[in-house]
Amino acid sequence: MDEGLYRLIAFAGFAVVALLAWLTGRRTPVNWKTVVGSAGLAWILGGLTFWLPWSRQALNGLNNVLIAVLNVYQKGNIFLFGPLAIGPGQALPDGTASIGFVLAMQVLPAVIFFSAMVAGLYYLKIMPAIVRGFAWLFYRVMGISGAEALSASSNIFVGIESGLTIRPYLAAMTPSELLTILTCMMATVASTVMAIYVIALNSVFPEIAGHLVSASIISIPCAILISKLSLPEDQQPETLGEIPATVATHTASGDEHQTQSNLIVALIDGGMQGVKMAVGIATLLIVFLGLEALVDLFLGLLPQMGGTSLSLTRILGWVAWPFTVLMGLHPEEWQTAAQILGARFVETEVTAYFNLAAIQGATATALTPRSLVVLTYALCGFVHVASMGIFVGGLSALIPSRVRDISRLGFRALWTSFLATVLTGCIAGVMA
Repeated sequence: MDEGLYRLIAFAGFAVVALLAWLTGRRTPVNWKTVVGSAGLAWILGGLTFWLPWSRQALNGLNNVLIAVLNVYQKGNIFLFGPLAIGPGQALPDGTASIGFVLAMQVLPAVIFFSAMVAGLYYLKIMPAIVRGFAWLFYRVMGISGAEALSASSNIFVGIESGLTIRPYLAAMTPSELLTILTCMMATVASTVMAIYVIALNSVFPEIAGHLVSASIISIPCAILISKLSLPEDQQPETLGEIPATVATHTASGDEHQTQSNLIVALIDGGMQGVKMAVGIATLLIVFLGLEALVDLFLGLLPQMGGTSLSLTRILGWVAWPFTVLMGLHPEEWQTAAQILGARFVETEVTAYFNLAAIQGATATALTPRSLVVLTYALCGFVHVASMGIFVGGLSALIPSRVRDISRLGFRALWTSFLATVLTGCIAGVMA
């Protein structure tokens, strides 16, 4: 079939996924300003990313900067870990060759470095200014509450820490606001862990860094659209007519409004937060990949289907299969894409991106360049069971009085965040 037809399918897929969010949610009257505004903003951001020459140049420039920064962290990494820190085929200046790929030594240290850089940008007041700029845009265009807009814009750069930006307003938030915040948290990726995905795909997708930033931004209006279709606002938010005036400082301890004495302290504090994140990522991978293997062990005892044993990723691939069709991928790519997209629910997006890189690196299984972009955008989010627990638990810790409400929204947020990332994939499917 012609590529134009696949793009048309992706365009129709956007509408189908949005309708599915409403059908599986609380089917009550929606705020059409929010629906139209968020959908329109998502497509406008997509057009800026893929179609306008000057924005493409800016995206490429951002990609080059991020790649350069990513290469810088290797100096400290090599000093600590030697040949363990360099990838397959590389060698140290003294000729010592790499022993192969070691995720813990070659990837996770980048989280520490990027976390320190983000903390430094917060200390220099650069990040708060950017966050408030996006918050104003989201607030004016999508008609959401000021607290929702501020938290959503923070999610472009941080994860659970975005809840700190609106902590004084969390206790009084409506269920619809809480779902929006959870969906935005899970439908985007924090800049502090983005380095992992860049490392995974840089060799097969050189422009990956700029596109990941773009995907995380586009996912915000997509997340708001899906969450407001799933659980429309039927109350009066406390911050409906204003954007909260303060932005919490990004700190390793998580204490709101903690002020570091100087830039060096801020960098150290951010680095320590990165250590916690790196350990957390490693823990999640060990636990959930082990649990997946345990489930597969039991599924292997069941009768085979189609001559192949059942596995958890195979079952989840069946769930994700219709969405690969809606994103406008080629028929011969549906099964592969569905396996990657479905397995993310358990294996996390870290494993998903590395699996995508492995598939793309093999000539026999490589996706088309357009499909690679589509899947890259669709995978750009913390859409897995582990993140649901982290975000629900983290938000509950900030407002213990709303634990029951937040817990009830957990699985709905997992569903809405998945649909939001599929919407982002549909936009890429039309415009890539």
